[in-house]
Amino acid sequence: MTSSDAWLVVGLRNPGPKYADTRHNVGGMVVETLAARVGAPLKANRRRRADVAEARLGDQPGVRTILALPHSYMNESGGPVAGLCAFYKVPPERLVVVHDEIDLPLGSVRVKFGGGDNGHNGLRSVRASLGTGDYLRVRFGVGRPPGRMDPAAYVLKSLSAAERRDVDVEVERVADAVEALVVDGLTYAQNTYNS
Repeated sequence: MTSSDAWLVVGLRNPGPKYADTRHNVGGMVVETLAARVGAPLKANRRRRADVAEARLGDQPGVRTILALPHSYMNESGGPVAGLCAFYKVPPERLVVVHDEIDLPLGSVRVKFGGGDNGHNGLRSVRASLGTGDYLRVRFGVGRPPGRMDPAAYVLKSLSAAERRDVDVEVERVADAVEALVVDGLTYAQNTYNS
């Protein structure tokens, strides 16, 4: 699938079991959920430096979509994202980056186009590698750290059992928002899911 009409949905995360159950990995959880929904297994692609699935989102015949999870750590996500965009000929306006956002309450969703990095190292890396911040983002709220806890330590801390239950529910809703964005467009997704 190398046509320029494809979409690319990337879940930002840190790879490996150590980080699997952390707030920083909710973007990856959303992409895994989308892949499971459409029965498109994510497969390691060393040349693309990512786990990749080719899928169709929405009603038949569906919108051609590449789902991807970079193999790099969060702060080095830009290289794989830019490489995927180039290989699949996806322009930035059809790139959707799903990521955690500490400035939103747990479970909140914001769909937007463009904007700053807001201190998010993954977004900073994507901007640097693409040469633009003009791409779509689906921000998954994970809440602010308690007290004076370091934000980096907070997003890398494993979720409690209660938080995990809440996150599992919200992952489904954020996956719905991503699908709506790709299938129905930015305005519809914002009006329906921005909370």
